[in-house]
Amino acid sequence: MKRFLHTVALGALFLALVPATPAAAEATQKRSAKKTHATAQKAPRVSKSFSAKAPRSVVRLAPPRPSYGQIAGLHGVQDDLDLKSSVALVVDQETNQVLFRKNDSAVLPIASLTKLMTGMVVSDAKLPLDEMVTITQDDVDTEKGSSSRLKVGTTLTRGELLHLALMSSENRAAHALGRSYPGGLNAFVEAMNTKARLLGMRDTRYVEPTGLSSRNQSSAHDLAQLVNVASLDPLLRELSTSPGHQVEVGNRTLKFNNTNRLVKNPEWEIGLQKTGYISEAGQCLVMQAKVAGRKLIMVFLDSAGKLSRIGDAERVRKWVESIPNNAVPSLPGRDGNTVIRQVNG
Repeated sequence: MKRFLHTVALGALFLALVPATPAAAEATQKRSAKKTHATAQKAPRVSKSFSAKAPRSVVRLAPPRPSYGQIAGLHGVQDDLDLKSSVALVVDQETNQVLFRKNDSAVLPIASLTKLMTGMVVSDAKLPLDEMVTITQDDVDTEKGSSSRLKVGTTLTRGELLHLALMSSENRAAHALGRSYPGGLNAFVEAMNTKARLLGMRDTRYVEPTGLSSRNQSSAHDLAQLVNVASLDPLLRELSTSPGHQVEVGNRTLKFNNTNRLVKNPEWEIGLQKTGYISEAGQCLVMQAKVAGRKLIMVFLDSAGKLSRIGDAERVRKWVESIPNNAVPSLPGRDGNTVIRQVNG
């Protein structure tokens, strides 16, 4: 058997080395052509879109929509802290002294900073926080098409919805709070605007309770007043600064986190906070925090990047910490001279 296999192998090697005659080569070519033709007939048709000759399709992403602040040219205004927010205001809460201001009179969309007023209206109404409220189709975002982990049919207490709205900026939770208000959503929005007028917020207008609409607008000065009053409400303070919260939905446990990473930072002592973002508003942040022994109110609107509002808060904190106790804060100008802490576009 071994001898037979050895003979077959030698024969195959001999045939491979000996050049084929013209007749044999022609026969081989014909057989190969027949096989190729048969294979081509059996092969499935290839779509033109996958053909090697078809040009590649290039997906071009649309440029991000500019914010209202960018359209107004507010980002072209420079300041001596090199803030990335086009609007900023820092106020000593106890003395009402303005420590820093930049375009603070500009009226811009405020995104989910809206939910701070939503929470205030719910708190003022003294509605039962243990009352169950069900998420309905009316609470689904048709303005921006944003998603939510609170599915239609989810039932939570009003207190849980308020917690999620303030802490993790849950849009369906905020909308459900307004919808379940006595008199319905229209009455709730009216109460929001009435409260704003009572607080002297003359630049502020609300059209819905989530902040998804760019028609919810305010100024840094008005928002500082809102933060000042809201920070006196223990419920709003507690819920807005909660690092995280879990809710039971059916047989599932959903964990939500705070949208402001600074609440977990041991270098910060935050009494109240709220973040916000839609493309028209840019990245926004308001806080009441204790820095270097001072209770400060900080407002940052229309920040350019996702983390830049946090960076701006850190720049302000370090600057305030560098100010001697009881000294009047001042900023060095670019030429080394002291400048007034006001920047307006």
